Amino acid sequence: MLKKLSVLAFCAVSSFAMHNAEININDTDLELGLNFDMGQFNDAIQPETMFVGMKFLNGDESNADPENVDIDPLYEVNFLSIHAIGNQGMSLGMGVKFEYTQTQTQNFSALPLGLEAAYKLPLKEFVPMRLHGALYFAPKSLAFSDADNYLEYRIDYNAEIIPHGNLVVGYRHIETNYKAADLTFNSSIYFGFKIGF
Repeated sequence: MLKKLSVLAFCAVSSFAMHNAEININDTDLELGLNFDMGQFNDAIQPETMFVGMKFLNGDESNADPENVDIDPLYEVNFLSIHAIGNQGMSLGMGVKFEYTQTQTQNFSALPLGLEAAYKLPLKEFVPMRLHGALYFAPKSLAFSDADNYLEYRIDYNAEIIPHGNLVVGYRHIETNYKAADLTFNSSIYFGFKIGF
């Protein structure tokens, strides 16, 4: 019985399993991500439940609003704790990030808090697939330097086309609002690959 529960728990969070590296692109944007499974470093932490990572997004001005603002890349350090809910393929998590970017004249840093959810679609005999969504927000009290607030939401679809190799298609919307003016840093559709190791 314990063995069956362990297998179910593993399947529910296997989209997050192990360390993973991700690259997402479109015509003009490049996003790179790296996440480490803390359970693989510490026996006191259950594997596939706690992740520390970093992300880099080199967004193009054409996917920003207003479009004429000269933006630098967005740098991120993140922490996520995620756990399976029941045995139907649903996982829920809570996270925190540190975001940093700048324009020509202003620096932006924020500490958004957020929620993430993943659902493993019941089509395992074909190709393992899942839907993933995330929502992060930093109000004025968690925004620093010239920042006023931060908002990010994204949804993506993952298909494991080879063992530990996922094809990703998604949409992201990131607002880095400054005290002087609001700025949609990036709003775009992307596709890419996520590799577990």
